[in-house]
Amino acid sequence: MPVELRRTLSQVQTTYREGWKDVAEPTILVTAMAIIRNPWFGMGHVEDLGPEIREHGPVLGKLLTDMVLKETGGTVEGYGKASVVGMGGEQEHGQGLTHTLWFGNQYREAVDAKSYLVFSNTRGAAGTSLIIPLMDKDDGGRRSHYQTIHIQVPDAPAEDEIIIALGASIGGHPNHRIGDRYADLKEMGRDVDNPAGV
Repeated sequence: MPVELRRTLSQVQTTYREGWKDVAEPTILVTAMAIIRNPWFGMGHVEDLGPEIREHGPVLGKLLTDMVLKETGGTVEGYGKASVVGMGGEQEHGQGLTHTLWFGNQYREAVDAKSYLVFSNTRGAAGTSLIIPLMDKDDGGRRSHYQTIHIQVPDAPAEDEIIIALGASIGGHPNHRIGDRYADLKEMGRDVDNPAGV
């Protein structure tokens, strides 16, 4: 079944002052969201989510990626994704739609990214906070771009809906001053070519 889209929303947040100090280069955070009908709503346990994932993923990925690119002019430094599933669905439904390459590669390829898309997925009623973690699109160890977007939609998700979202940043966290993972790894005698530190 095709995507049943109720609404799209975008938000742009620009920070000029943080922690009692002006930000040298204002940070821009962008959110693109789609409120859709949960394609598995009312079906009980569905063992194979694949058909809907393959049908919905590319459509939602392109839609939200285009919204991000429109707001950023194509300049994206940090990125992430998230979902909130209404109470009539399973968290697995949001994960299915966001953790597939059918969805994520639309964004990843459009911004020529090298790192994986960080994520959050949750389940809740209308007004539940949507939390989108962000990470540098090319360098997973660059802490300046570890940021989080918090947003909510007062009337979504309904019990039969899912909010699917992409986030983006232009610039790092305002007044960043905690260094990056590579300095920690070096001081700890770990492999600096392994930013995960494992």
